[in-house]
Amino acid sequence: MEKLGISENKKYLACGGKPFFWLGDTGWLIFHKLTEEDAFVYLKNRADKGFTVIQAVLIYATEGLCDINKMYIPNCNVEDIKYWEHCDRVIKKAGELGLYMALLPCWGSLLKAGVITEENVERYAEFIGERYKNYDNIVWVLGGDIRPVGFEKIYDTMGRILKEKNPDRLITFHPFGRCASSTWFNDRDWLDFNMFQSGHRRYDQGSLGRWDDNKRAEGFFGEDNWKYVLRDRERLPLKPTLDAEPSYEWILQGLHDPTQPYWTATHVRRYAYWSVFAGACGHTYGDNSVMQFYGGKDEPTQGVNNYGVRENWKISLHHEGSGQMKYLKDLVTSVNFTTGEVKDELIIGGQREKHERIAVFAGGDFLFAYTWLGKEFELDTSNYKGFDAWWFTPSKGIYSYLGKISKDRFKACPPEVFDEDRDRVLVLRR
Repeated sequence: MEKLGISENKKYLACGGKPFFWLGDTGWLIFHKLTEEDAFVYLKNRADKGFTVIQAVLIYATEGLCDINKMYIPNCNVEDIKYWEHCDRVIKKAGELGLYMALLPCWGSLLKAGVITEENVERYAEFIGERYKNYDNIVWVLGGDIRPVGFEKIYDTMGRILKEKNPDRLITFHPFGRCASSTWFNDRDWLDFNMFQSGHRRYDQGSLGRWDDNKRAEGFFGEDNWKYVLRDRERLPLKPTLDAEPSYEWILQGLHDPTQPYWTATHVRRYAYWSVFAGACGHTYGDNSVMQFYGGKDEPTQGVNNYGVRENWKISLHHEGSGQMKYLKDLVTSVNFTTGEVKDELIIGGQREKHERIAVFAGGDFLFAYTWLGKEFELDTSNYKGFDAWWFTPSKGIYSYLGKISKDRFKACPPEVFDEDRDRVLVLRR
């Protein structure tokens, strides 16, 4: 596989000189919980669905700290060489299937617990950097659901060593919920692109009175994950950015309260289209059961509800949202998306708030306008006369031809629907 790089305009990823669209899936615990045979089933499923990257953590927990992150971990003897040989085989299998592995050296909680320290981080970074120096399908992801305050030196050391050992591998950072890596590390030479975690909360869940509420300096955008993209685009030096953990399919809204409803496929599509149409270099999907490879009701728990997980991962593997992500990738890569820009100024009457937002993303030879609620809107199409127009259905990947744009203004009236899949994309192309 060809190694990944950064596009010339510094906004996107590239592979072999061509634009690369990051379509990620969170398979965080693949090394700790799956056999090689089950790992193949998972990887093959995701590869067939058009995913390009799998996000996974090499050390999520260690023996004696198996309950540190409140999810069942049966395979945590990371001192055993057999564990690392298992990781090797899974990573190689992913490469054979055309998948890149975005590897977290360790989950952030291991720094908080004192497992990874300033005294041993060099040894660990040297170990993994040397072990995987010849694997072309690797992206390094530092962090792991953490605010790095107080641990900056550890991450700087890890980033420096991995970049020295693997100079042609990209490195990024996965932050705490509703935070962005750019807040702490945007100026670091080892950080090639940014990640943000828009998280799992609704607009009205900004302050739940919990330890994981956000700090004032971090901001709170609620469900408006596109705002992270625009904020990162204003930070210098300019680097690509993407939502590496939005609300997962079939996870509790707000994570902790089992009386709350679940996020479903229609919501995960909204996060994907909103962020990509704001200029993100890709998007990561997640499923509550799959990300933790939940084994079903007989699996031991740590006294928590694991965010309301309900089904065995082998069932959840087929949830509709995972299959619908490919439609976004195919739509975006059908044009030169690296030339696209947010074009709110084309919305006659101005941009709308929250769920009524019309996400307009356009380049010289295309325009995409996404409405999650399926409401009509009007665009200034004076520069798009003669373009062909379609309605595109994100839940099905279907184009429905409208005709050619012939006037300076176009009133877009999405077709009536009778289920929750109301979202549509107006597609204009030459």
